[in-house]
Amino acid sequence: MSKTCVVIGAGPVRKLSVPTDAFVICADGGLAAAANFNITPDLIVGDFDSLGVVPKGDNVVVYPVEKDVTDSFIAIKEGLGRGFDRFVFYGCVGGRLDHTLANIQHLQYLAEHGAQGMLVGDKETLTVIKNAAVHFDAKRKGGISVFSLSEKSEGVTIEGLYYEAKDIPLTNGFPLGVSNHFTGKPATVSVKNGVLLILTRD
Repeated sequence: MSKTCVVIGAGPVRKLSVPTDAFVICADGGLAAAANFNITPDLIVGDFDSLGVVPKGDNVVVYPVEKDVTDSFIAIKEGLGRGFDRFVFYGCVGGRLDHTLANIQHLQYLAEHGAQGMLVGDKETLTVIKNAAVHFDAKRKGGISVFSLSEKSEGVTIEGLYYEAKDIPLTNGFPLGVSNHFTGKPATVSVKNGVLLILTRD
């Protein structure tokens, strides 16, 4: 069974669901969001420029403001180092667009290192797969979009959605997979060779 690491970032957080056995990492201002939901983190990391104060405790890891990685990426490295292979991110979608884009790249980093990541927003969830498949049950509702993060993703198959495709290429220069939706049937999105960003929305 996959071990789950929940990362709480400094972006807007309006819903937060943490499994009882999850390892919780707050990245900088994510500590304030955790407090709002009465969640006690297992680890707190960052430069704390967003939080505005450096917290105290044995579970606090302080980094300099001038660094080459984001606080969310620090949380990822800490989680991977502890053996986690499933990451769920809150407060990492919305707010600053540059940080949202950086967090999408973090999902790709996880996929390329044998781990799974999900960015959970108010009404959307994003995940990235590499040379793999993701499955959805028949109860799933709402919309879904599929984008290539690779220059070219080969062998993309979409089954069970309103628009289906079999063994097609997708590129990062044309959004062919945007604005699909669930139909009440089990659905699968897979890619033979490439990296896909999959966004589902309520």
